[in-house]
Amino acid sequence: MTTRTSKMMGYINHRMRVTMLDGREIVGKFMAFDRFMNLVMGEAEEYRKLPPKKGMDEADREVRRVLGFVLIRGEEVVCLTIEGPPPQERPKVVAPKGPGAGHPAGRGIPAPMPGQAPAGLAGPVRGVGGPAPGSMQPLGSVAAAPVARPPGMPLMPPGMPPPGMPPPGMPPMGLPPNMMRPPGMPPPNMPPPNFPGMPPPGMPPPRPPQ
Repeated sequence: MTTRTSKMMGYINHRMRVTMLDGREIVGKFMAFDRFMNLVMGEAEEYRKLPPKKGMDEADREVRRVLGFVLIRGEEVVCLTIEGPPPQERPKVVAPKGPGAGHPAGRGIPAPMPGQAPAGLAGPVRGVGGPAPGSMQPLGSVAAAPVARPPGMPLMPPGMPPPGMPPPGMPPMGLPPNMMRPPGMPPPNMPPPNFPGMPPPGMPPPRPPQ
């Protein structure tokens, strides 16, 4: 098996003629094979002969068909015949070296300094479609704007209400003292919440009997 494989390897790229069981012949470039003798042919052409008929010459019986790249099953192969050696590779033509010299070149943008971004990635140019670089810098802590007050008004200590507002716990200006009541207490002359016989909060009082 090893001897046959090494012998077949020597025929790679040769022009081979493969005879099939049905009498067809395929001529092409022998490119590959496997242990089952399946063959890969390139630039293949098929030749077969038609049955004899009256008035048909021997040359007319042979039919040629272009196949190209084909895979032939090994069980269909009868024999292999060498048609020609491998094609010679054309030598590569290399142009002679000229007097010029090659140098690296950019696209018209100067190379950036070490530690700086390239010119196209450094941000908008001042005066051309963008703000100045200084306006994009982060700002420090911003102090609150001073509160304007009339001239001559003294500063109020912390916790005191604005001018015109009563101190905490005192009724608004103009309200009688007896109207000041703790949170949750009813107005004067009204019973306290949850008093027996009174409706729940939010419900109207009962009507007197007629």
